[in-house]
Amino acid sequence: MVDRSVTKIVPVVLSGGSGTRLWPLSRRSFPKQFVDLLGGDPLFRRTLRRVSDSRIFAPPIVVCNLEHRFLVAEELRQADLEAAAILLEPEGRNTAPAAAIAALVAQKEDPAAVLALLPADHLVAEAAVLSSLLQRAAAVAAGPGAFETGDTTGRLVTFGIVPDRPETGYGYIQVGQALQGEAAGVAGACEVCAFVEKPDAETAAGYLAEGDYLWNSGMFVVSAAQLLREMRRHCPEVLTAAEAALAGAQADLDFLRLEASAFASAPSISLDYAVMERTEHAAVIPAEVGWHDLGAWPALWSVAAKDGNGNAVMGEAHLTEVRNSYLRADDGRLIAALGVENLIVVSTHDALLVAPRARAAEIGDLAKRLTAAGRPEATDPKVIRRPWGSYETLVEADGFKVKRIVVQPEGRLSLQYHHHRSEHWVVVSGEAEVTLGERIFLLGPDRSTYVPQGTRHQLYNPGHEALVIIEVQCGTYLGEDDIVRLADLYGRSESDSGVTPTLTAS
Repeated sequence: MVDRSVTKIVPVVLSGGSGTRLWPLSRRSFPKQFVDLLGGDPLFRRTLRRVSDSRIFAPPIVVCNLEHRFLVAEELRQADLEAAAILLEPEGRNTAPAAAIAALVAQKEDPAAVLALLPADHLVAEAAVLSSLLQRAAAVAAGPGAFETGDTTGRLVTFGIVPDRPETGYGYIQVGQALQGEAAGVAGACEVCAFVEKPDAETAAGYLAEGDYLWNSGMFVVSAAQLLREMRRHCPEVLTAAEAALAGAQADLDFLRLEASAFASAPSISLDYAVMERTEHAAVIPAEVGWHDLGAWPALWSVAAKDGNGNAVMGEAHLTEVRNSYLRADDGRLIAALGVENLIVVSTHDALLVAPRARAAEIGDLAKRLTAAGRPEATDPKVIRRPWGSYETLVEADGFKVKRIVVQPEGRLSLQYHHHRSEHWVVVSGEAEVTLGERIFLLGPDRSTYVPQGTRHQLYNPGHEALVIIEVQCGTYLGEDDIVRLADLYGRSESDSGVTPTLTAS
């Protein structure tokens, strides 16, 4: 085992993505890394748990979209981890700007910092094996004598997944000769001959037969100083924008909001294109860690348990002469299928997807077309998460809307009022502390109150169990952007609404 006693690895969890390829389960405001895709922990939490050993890893740095900040905070809480920093991107600019900002933050704390750049949405079955490989890669990335002298002449290390099939959905890395030196020898690190784009089926079969091609995992271990040096050489515009975005950043509770205009000036480019394909210091370590990039429905089908006919089923289903299909009902409905094969059928509370497995790559474009058409099902899940809990719209028609609101213990909605609607609250379970105008009072189960239009109001859960209320809104306009926040525990403003104005929550 490589000695990491001087400096711990700094995990950098990269949480981006638009959530379109796994629609309707994954949505723009609730992308796949936060969804329970496999039963159990979401992918984000699994990623956090893989780097939770404090003997090896420093507290993580998380880079995520501004609108996902409270989702990230909840995943950290569930994983019982405290982040070194949660860096908020005002918009997605791919992985190179995110990596640059994380490296700048880490280097400020420790000039000899070694980073493990890890996507939040990958599945790794062999977490212990990956942990060992990360430690070995850290020695190669740090360079000889780095921990004692501050030397940063190490390699930019990536992991290449040993392929078991001719996959056309991944990029490839052509492996060169083994690196020399004690640390490189222990790690099994090799030169990188080339990074290769996603191949066609015939080319992929050739790569598998040749044996010197690995899948590009998108995971990297790098010295912060070496990465920044290579960025200044190969993509200075990315680094300049990252430095400016960090210099103008503003603290917001436990988050750091990057300066929007500076960050937007960064090219939208991956770390592979910006640095790894251009540097002379790239290295690759072959890895067999049970890795999967669950980026599309066929990938989920491939890792799921299947019946004797090759069907992966989640939820209730009655199947007759159905083969090699992925069928999922997250809404409690029964899926009944007869005489079909190679299908994807996904039923949620507000959308149903039916598509051939062979055309799964087009689902992302379908979701984008739905977004362009203004369909809320394309961007928002039925249950909208908020830092205080969640809400779900049960019924909506002209002049009224009915919601189910769940407030977690000690959760507090903002002190607010509405211009165009009144509200009726009925407590289903738990206890509510209600602020209504100048009054503050408690409501228990089966109790109700009326909130007139224009009256300031607030909900708070002082209890130890979830507070559940039914809210009936009445008025001429019921959009979620009809809100004026007067005070908010979570630092949100009335314009701080996420993707669109209709996402502004109570």
